Amino acid sequence: MQVLRLNPAPATWKEALEEFLFKKQAEGISKRTIEDYQEHVARFFTQYPNSWPNKLKPAVYEYMAKPKSPAYYNLCLVYLRAFFQYCLEEGYIASNPLSGFKRKKAGDRFINLDLNSIKALLELPDRKTYCGLRDYALILLTLDTGIRPSEALSLKVEDVNLKAGIVNIRPEIAKTRMQRTLPISPAVVEAIKELIKARPEEWKDAPLFCSQDGLPMRERSWANRVQKYGKKLGIKLRAYDLRHVSATWYLRNGGNIHGLRVLLGHTDLHMAKKYVHFVEADIAQEHKQASVVNKLITPRNKRAPRKLV
Repeated sequence: MQVLRLNPAPATWKEALEEFLFKKQAEGISKRTIEDYQEHVARFFTQYPNSWPNKLKPAVYEYMAKPKSPAYYNLCLVYLRAFFQYCLEEGYIASNPLSGFKRKKAGDRFINLDLNSIKALLELPDRKTYCGLRDYALILLTLDTGIRPSEALSLKVEDVNLKAGIVNIRPEIAKTRMQRTLPISPAVVEAIKELIKARPEEWKDAPLFCSQDGLPMRERSWANRVQKYGKKLGIKLRAYDLRHVSATWYLRNGGNIHGLRVLLGHTDLHMAKKYVHFVEADIAQEHKQASVVNKLITPRNKRAPRKLV
């Protein structure tokens, strides 16, 4: 049996977290992931400031037992467990209080937008303004390629080749840290071209989809804008829903699951298959409503089977 040798723990959890984040940065973790680690660890210790380092287990158990959606529970589990695992390996704590905890099954939320709703959405941004041009182009790009919000907001102008009709997702901005190239439709090319023309010259180093001040646009800001557009349509709409809409319509229009996996930047077919199941259920419902047989023949009430003599 291996005996763990404890080392003197940093005086505060903030010092331990700083060490942990430096290590993650050295490993090449994205800036967004670094921020997520910082947010979740800090949120826990803000509620349990006296738990470091010897009273973690009861505090963590109480924290995880508080009401949380399955998706948020899983985020807390992933980020906190990774931090505590680092502390364990460094000998700061005797055990990982989240060892053995399992993820909760979170139901997939795929929104179903018909073509009329998508058209109505695209008419909402005021394209007489810079923000409207940006929103229109960003919505179009997401619908066309299924690009993640974090990836789209990290794009530089030079990442887009308008002549070739492609967008380059650099490894450092891709969630999987793998580069990929996305083809874009002529309408998207034109929308991005108009957006670039509207940019002042001093925005040379600003992201492609930046704020009206030429500063990087935060995901939360974009999420809020999409949510407002959804309210105008009378639906609950998230920025990430546009990615789902792109994927489902890609399959409806004849795209194959392997091409979808590459476009979305998934490392395997697991997630892409979920879109297939969603579309299959959608087709089954449409068939029920549209089948000529259901129009011609009304099913009779079920009767008890005749007794054979």
